[in-house]
Amino acid sequence: MGVIGVAVIGTVASSAYGAYSANQQAKDAKGQMNNANRAIAELEANRQDIINPYENFQNVSNIAQDLSGMMSNAYANLGVSTKAAEIQSEETDIALANTLDTLRASGSSAGGATALAQAAARSKKGVSATIEQQEAQNEKLRAQGEMQLQDKRIAEQQRLQGVQMSEALRMQDADAQGKTFGFNVQEQRDVMKLNRLSGLSQQYQAQQAASLGARSSAIAGGISGLTSIATSPNAGGKWFSTT
Repeated sequence: MGVIGVAVIGTVASSAYGAYSANQQAKDAKGQMNNANRAIAELEANRQDIINPYENFQNVSNIAQDLSGMMSNAYANLGVSTKAAEIQSEETDIALANTLDTLRASGSSAGGATALAQAAARSKKGVSATIEQQEAQNEKLRAQGEMQLQDKRIAEQQRLQGVQMSEALRMQDADAQGKTFGFNVQEQRDVMKLNRLSGLSQQYQAQQAASLGARSSAIAGGISGLTSIATSPNAGGKWFSTT
């Protein structure tokens, strides 16, 4: 085999190897690109559903209760004090009876007995009035104390209801914020992964295009090399020597 034949074989072999190598690289790049695209499609198909973090919010107004049943008029049953009047009447009768007994025993006149009885009655009347005033005042104070106690009880019930409603709303809001946070974190991870896979897909696509270009260049280079050998003055129109 002559020099030209060797040159032809070398050119063909080099071109073929270059084209084959570039073609394998293009296939590998295409396979990697397809893998990345499948991963993108799978990730997009399995992305989390859009959520409504407030879907479980409930109306907590039922915690508020009507407290009017706890209210009453503490002065509604205030009565008229009659005990002092009864005491006054009894003591006046006793005083009169004692006075008359004394007058009979001493032989005093009826006029003196009447005057003495009137004085005793006035004295008892004053004592009775004082007792009545004290009883009325005590009753009024008891009614005021009951009203104050009712006001405090109602205020405490209102405070507890306010705490319950506030806590219920706080828990619901915390639940919604937690769901929102979890959703956003997962969404960020998915987007980052999609971006990374998309970048890989583009990178492998560029590698495939470059490898296909290299394959074409290798084939073109082989053809060009063979053409140059065929047209070489030393070829003499023949590629192989018989000597």
